[in-house]
Amino acid sequence: MVWAAPLSLAPAPPPRFGHSYTGRVADQRPPHLDADERTTLGALLQFQRESFVRKLSGVDETEAAASPVPSGTNLLWLANHVADAETTWVLERFAGEPEPAIEPHVLEVAGALLRYQELWPRVDAVVAAAGLEDECPPFDGRPVVNMRWILGHLLEEIARHAGHADILRELIDGQIGR
Repeated sequence: MVWAAPLSLAPAPPPRFGHSYTGRVADQRPPHLDADERTTLGALLQFQRESFVRKLSGVDETEAAASPVPSGTNLLWLANHVADAETTWVLERFAGEPEPAIEPHVLEVAGALLRYQELWPRVDAVVAAAGLEDECPPFDGRPVVNMRWILGHLLEEIARHAGHADILRELIDGQIGR
């Protein structure tokens, strides 16, 4: 069997925007629980929410709206998107709350994070009142999903975008760590 050479541990190149690496922020670890499924899913979702917010806290407004990647993804868009994901899946689709006529995206990162954090108690209240097997009413001709699926989907959605935010933040100002 042939083994590949180990990855180089050479320092990474400087961020695209010319900042020096600012070092590692205090690493936060996910909770390790011996709990029921609902408690575990809720704790992991909350950890990902908080990780996402930590990655955006303190970022410069101009850089939050800029994109260092070809796709155009930026931190401000991500902040609005994660709030939209929880609103859409839990409040609108599952709980049947009316969709806002126009849901404007917040144009500054502190406001977008505040909007996201203020949403958590409303989402958590709907989740707490539902059983994991409770079904989301069908929409767009898609298969029916239950609250367990919605929580799993939100967990992976927020975790994926927290990872995107981590990479973008490193490219923007050199901040690394989760």
